Parts: sequence; C-alpha cells; structure tokens
Amino acid sequence: MVTALQDVNLEIKQGEFCAFVGPSGCGKSTLLNLIAGLDVPTSGDIVIDGRSTRALGSYEWTTLRRETIGIVFQAFHLVHGLTAEENIALPLMLRGEQGREMTTRVDELLERVGMRQRRHHRPAELSGGEQQRVAIARALAHRPRLLLADEPTGNVDSHQGADILSLIRELTLSGGQTVLLVTHSSQAAQAADYTWFMRDGRLVSRTERPTEMVAS
Repeated sequence: MVTALQDVNLEIKQGEFCAFVGPSGCGKSTLLNLIAGLDVPTSGDIVIDGRSTRALGSYEWTTLRRETIGIVFQAFHLVHGLTAEENIALPLMLRGEQGREMTTRVDELLERVGMRQRRHHRPAELSGGEQQRVAIARALAHRPRLLLADEPTGNVDSHQGADILSLIRELTLSGGQTVLLVTHSSQAAQAADYTWFMRDGRLVSRTERPTEMVAS
C-alpha cells in the first residue's frame, strides 16, 4: 500500500490564498482531490465551512461541490460541444438557474475574464490561455466559497500562466473566495498569500508572501 499523505494537519481561513508546492508525487494533487471529495481519505477528517465531510456520500459531495466548491483543472475540462458562454453557464443550469439572472452572471464573468468577444467560440477555437480563462469563469460562476486550482498554468506558456494567476488572484480577492493552488512552480506560488512546501506526503515548511507583494 502506498501512503500518499502523512500527518497533514492544517487550517486555512476564509479568504486566504494558499499554495502547495513540491516535486511530482509529493501528494499535492492528492490533497486537493481529497478536499474536493474526488478521493476518499483512509483516516482523518476534512472540514469545509465548518462541516465535517467524513460521513458524506457521493450525492452529498456532489451537492457540496455544486454549492460551495469551484475547481480549475490543468486540462481545462471544458465541454467541447458547448460555446464559451454555455460552458460558463453550465454550473448555474445544474443548480436550476435560468433566465435573465443567469445571463447577467455569464455576461459579467465573460467581461471579467476578457472573453466577451469570444463568447460564441467553442474550446477547439480557443487558445490554451483562453480555454483556461473560460474554465476559471465556469469555476466561479456559482460563487463558490472555496476555489481549488490544480496546476492551472500547466498547459499554457509562461506569459499566459502569469496572466492566469493574476486573474485568479484578482477575481477571488474581489469575491472573497478561499483559494487552494497546487503547482510545481515556486514562481506561480508567489500569487498566494503563503506557500506550503510538500515532500513525501508531508507538509515540510511554510513561506509567507513578501509584504510588498501583499500590499500590491
């Protein structure tokens, strides 16, 4: 049996932006998957918004993700048959929203991620950076309190990656979301308020964001 995480004990407060950095196989993505309910821990507990998840079934996890959690993946995971605006609207439609309120929310997000002019384009017609912008908008469409970002710059170039991280920080700061970012890049982690370095499934050390960067 492989132990992916060991003695991981931490509290992340509302509105904080936390990054997890470390080499491949250190447990970063496993940690994020556990918090998202995509994997199940063999021991311990994960408490989200004051609620223990230990006894949650698959339906309850689905509801929790629909209401509380937004996820941005490295591989975008957009629905290829849908346009940019339809992809963004999808989580709202799954919640039963429709009509003018939903349209207004999608328009607002398209504007904020700089994709208003590309709203009718499908994923195959968008660059990697554009697809990730749509994915971020989709993850934030239902106003989640927690945003999980797993290597969100892994499939874009360095310039686009910097723009993506800046966008995530800007949007989540204005929305008050808590953000957990998994990345192999210490440079990407500089977008966070603080960074945990991981090795062999353990939290090794924590580094704070420089004061001048926080002020900016």
